[in-house]
Amino acid sequence: MTVIAKKLGGTAAHAQLRTCLGFNGNGHEAAEFYVSLLPDSFIESAFTPQENAPPLVIEFTVAGAPYMILNAGPKFVPSPAASISVLTKDQAETDRLWEALTADGGEEGHCAWLTDRYGVFWQIVPEILPTLFSADDKAAAGRAFQAMMQMRKIDIAAVQAAFNNT
Repeated sequence: MTVIAKKLGGTAAHAQLRTCLGFNGNGHEAAEFYVSLLPDSFIESAFTPQENAPPLVIEFTVAGAPYMILNAGPKFVPSPAASISVLTKDQAETDRLWEALTADGGEEGHCAWLTDRYGVFWQIVPEILPTLFSADDKAAAGRAFQAMMQMRKIDIAAVQAAFNNT
């Protein structure tokens, strides 16, 4: 039995609450990919109870949010009922994350949703969207929402243009 602690940055504090993602053997690879995507992300530990087997449990942090992967076998598969939602600062960050997560077998969904190469569902949401959608001008908010509903990856300029009716 081995426990490997690997900090890639930040401080690994044992979180009382974590989201657990079920995988079928490739969880450590996924965790390494996820921590490469955003700042304040790192692998905290990997627990391997059997020699020459993938880690059973991987604890990690992505953008300050604690996660755990359990390599629980083929019965535990990701579902769109649970997704990882990332608020992006601008179009460049939206594009970078979208491209990284849909590469190598990931799939685009609608309205900011995608599935990564491991089958995990994500929402890549520019941080301006909640502000536009909750604006006092309900007609403008509705136009912005309808524009977003036609998109896969969010085009911030197009949503803002719809909001502004330009």
